[in-house]
Amino acid sequence: MAHLDRLSGNEAVAVAMRQIDPDVMGAFPITPSTEIPQYFAQYVADGKVHTELVTVESEHSSMSVCIGAAAAGGRAVSATSSAGLALMYELLYVAASSRLPIVLAVSTRALTGPININNDHSDAMGARDSGWIQIYAENNQEVYDNYVQAFPIAETAGVRLPVMICMDGFITSHAVENIEMLEDQQVKDFVGEYNPEHFLLNSKQPLAVGPYDVTNYYMEHKKQEAEAMKDAKQAILDVAKRFEEMSGRKYGFFEEYRMEDAEEALVLIGSTAGTAKAAVDELRAQGRKVGLVKVRVFRPFPAKELAQALSRCKAVAVMDKCEGFSACGGPLFAETRSALYDLENRPKAISIVYGLGGRDVSTTDIKKLYDRLENIAETGETGEIYTHMGVREA
Repeated sequence: MAHLDRLSGNEAVAVAMRQIDPDVMGAFPITPSTEIPQYFAQYVADGKVHTELVTVESEHSSMSVCIGAAAAGGRAVSATSSAGLALMYELLYVAASSRLPIVLAVSTRALTGPININNDHSDAMGARDSGWIQIYAENNQEVYDNYVQAFPIAETAGVRLPVMICMDGFITSHAVENIEMLEDQQVKDFVGEYNPEHFLLNSKQPLAVGPYDVTNYYMEHKKQEAEAMKDAKQAILDVAKRFEEMSGRKYGFFEEYRMEDAEEALVLIGSTAGTAKAAVDELRAQGRKVGLVKVRVFRPFPAKELAQALSRCKAVAVMDKCEGFSACGGPLFAETRSALYDLENRPKAISIVYGLGGRDVSTTDIKKLYDRLENIAETGETGEIYTHMGVREA
């Protein structure tokens, strides 16, 4: 029987960790994810889990601990943010290429510099091509639910890839909300026992982890990794279906909000979806045909499915809480625009970079953006495609 509790996003992750009871946690603090290992360390101290908590000297080392534990055949977890994720960068590739189903909670935060500790998606988006599955949350309930689903996805035969569970730092990580929690035994039964295919402690099948991969083999291994990411799409849907049967909460690659007849739509990630939904409701009350698509799964990117969801629209604004420095838009925009390319009747698409370093966005800002989309839909003229929202001009 599920029960309600009031938890922050960080607390929700720690509770999910307790319910899963992983074998090893590599722990090093960094704002705003510090509370996750802090809460979990209390569970360890109280004997509520059997986890070996390994406190280390850096985030690079915490991911090294996870790689060693996962290679040995255990379930391994960690949590980080911002520069901590950046310091793990080398090890992210090692974990993914070694096909180790590690789960990493990321309370997303701006990257230096200039120094800033507030929320945007620069850190997680910087790691988007490292070979990790990436799942994002709008609110605390989704953070918890995503985390419970992470290990079954990561450990699926044919996938065996690490997973990042991402939430907006300080916004989702620290705000307290009512969450419907699953019972401990429900989570344990759902996640199940881990049965690794290959692991270092199996004396009957010696193997090497992380050896030098010579030219004759490297590309084949990368192709296998790429195929695993493709296979992850079905694994994500299969696990989500099982989760819905258990909890009643439905998840997919993205959420379509009031998209049934939408002519103008936003595409975005994370907590801003709540603000945007409020704006959509206000405009719908005025008779406007507007909607939004909140992307949940960014890796693997659901290109075909997203294109279908947007195929009836006339104009689309893709909102990136990250500056990609591509000189032509943010990373979510690049992926979405590419996905739309093969549609016979493509909507006009613009890139909106917003919220960097914690800059606020309001329903008024969102409604102005829909006004711009309405003009694009009527005239067919996009104007400047790549713009920044809420910037003070000189």
